[in-house]
Amino acid sequence: MEYFVYGRDRVGGYDVKVSLNEEHWAFMDRYAEELVARGPTLTADGEETTGSLHIVDLPDDDAVNTFAYDEPYYRAGAFDSIQLHRFRKHVGTTMWDFANAVEGYNRYLVITQDEPQPLTSPHLIMYGDLLSLDAGKHLGRAALVEAPEPQAAAALVEAPDAEVLPWEFGGRR
Repeated sequence: MEYFVYGRDRVGGYDVKVSLNEEHWAFMDRYAEELVARGPTLTADGEETTGSLHIVDLPDDDAVNTFAYDEPYYRAGAFDSIQLHRFRKHVGTTMWDFANAVEGYNRYLVITQDEPQPLTSPHLIMYGDLLSLDAGKHLGRAALVEAPEPQAAAALVEAPDAEVLPWEFGGRR
């Protein structure tokens, strides 16, 4: 079962995260086989993080709660909030399978609160529905995309009112 886990940084959270990068990566190494996508959201200038995204395939809600709340950034108070949802993926790959990178394009996390819809584009890295943890309620959609600018990322997902956050592939540097 796949889950969308997004921790939004609190004020000062970036500095906390920098001090714990090795602990965070060691924790994530334990989940290497289960990770579908990962990476930080960034400020517009790309200099600091604004959050941490993980899409992870775990057996149940207890396992994802352990993943989200035992993570070193969370335990140290780097996040203001955690979005935790089931994720119904519409792209049958992981972010590591994305092979359509375009020189000069940026990457974005796009989050909507609208209804599901089919999307196809060579610029979709990951795409799916956000569901309540009991999978009973559709809450919106999330996509990882590549586009020249934020407005183009929202247009690609056909969601003009979407939240669009600069994002990059995560992992050990």
